[in-house]
Amino acid sequence: MSDRVNRFLGDTPGRTLVKLLVVSLIVGFIMTVFGIYPLDIVDGIRHFFLELWYRGFSALGRVGDYLLLGATVVIPIFIVLRLFGSRN
Repeated sequence: MSDRVNRFLGDTPGRTLVKLLVVSLIVGFIMTVFGIYPLDIVDGIRHFFLELWYRGFSALGRVGDYLLLGATVVIPIFIVLRLFGSRN
């Protein structure tokens, strides 16, 4: 039983708990610096679905905007990393 728990968690329960606490502290600090709070995220998701319901599927255009905006950053970084990685 203990082996299955360790395999599921990726490590012992104690070490996994410590790792999760450290990462939670770091992410919480970063979110506070940028003024992002969990309720803002939940409200944003809720607002998106309400807009989708009230305005129909034209609200999905925002998802396309987010996709294009993210792709303008992610794709060039991906290409640069692949180019530098192929030299090894």
